[in-house]
Amino acid sequence: MDNSKDIREFLMSRRSRITPDQAGIPSYGGVRRVTGLKREEVAMLAGVSTEYYARLERGNLRGVSESVLDALAGTLQLDEAERSHLFDLARAAAPSKAAGTRRPQAQVRPSVELILAGMTGTPAYVRNSRMDILAANSLCFALYAGILSPDGLPLNLARFMFLDARSKDFFVEWETLADDLAAALRSEAGRNPRDRALNALIGDLATGSTEFATRWARHNVRFHRTARKTLRNPLVGEIELTGDSLELTGDGLTVIVYTAEPESHAREQLDFLASWSASQPAPTARAAAAADIPHRNDQPS
Repeated sequence: MDNSKDIREFLMSRRSRITPDQAGIPSYGGVRRVTGLKREEVAMLAGVSTEYYARLERGNLRGVSESVLDALAGTLQLDEAERSHLFDLARAAAPSKAAGTRRPQAQVRPSVELILAGMTGTPAYVRNSRMDILAANSLCFALYAGILSPDGLPLNLARFMFLDARSKDFFVEWETLADDLAAALRSEAGRNPRDRALNALIGDLATGSTEFATRWARHNVRFHRTARKTLRNPLVGEIELTGDSLELTGDGLTVIVYTAEPESHAREQLDFLASWSASQPAPTARAAAAADIPHRNDQPS
């Protein structure tokens, strides 16, 4: 797979955002013809020739040493996620069949299912690197009422975010979360460029959603570790929670856990959802019933 286009556009986009002042280059006035740094300025700061950097920006990272990549990352002021992405792009450019062939898991171990089930007061789900939700606990099904159900798994979060109109009502800060999700997929594509299912997903999103295509073209990357999210639930209305990512390293899976501050309104809302969820006869019935429950704003404060 040729990833030269991704390399070229990533380096150009990072170069264009760094001003001479930010890079510590004296400004002598006059009108600059480019936004951000010039190629020769990047080359000078990174300690390589202009010709060599031009080759890199044309998309050829084959054989580039770690020291040069480190110098580029420093010059372009890359954050942790961007630096990791640059190294992933370089690995994928190497002529090795082993590079970028990791396959996301499609199943969750029974012991992990038991851990989810034991988290009775905390909504949680397990997803793979393609953003497929593979398993969730009862409180998570109640939190995602009308969207997520046991017999509707796996559900792809990216398809829901960009191709399902309900997502803009469910995720109150939709724009921010959409930015994060597109950036997370861009990171995964850099790590695993030969994943055919991932490439098919990205193709479907790019052709089916202008909002995804616009974000994808920015080449932003991001680690999804923790975030504040406000969700709109049909039972309790808007609920603000903290979502944290817990990696199951050996499985290649991630557990997403939602928490609320003790004695907060969100904690009372979660307790209400847990009580309601426990009163339902079966998981599939809970999800079906939740979709028909009118929106409530009169929960205890």
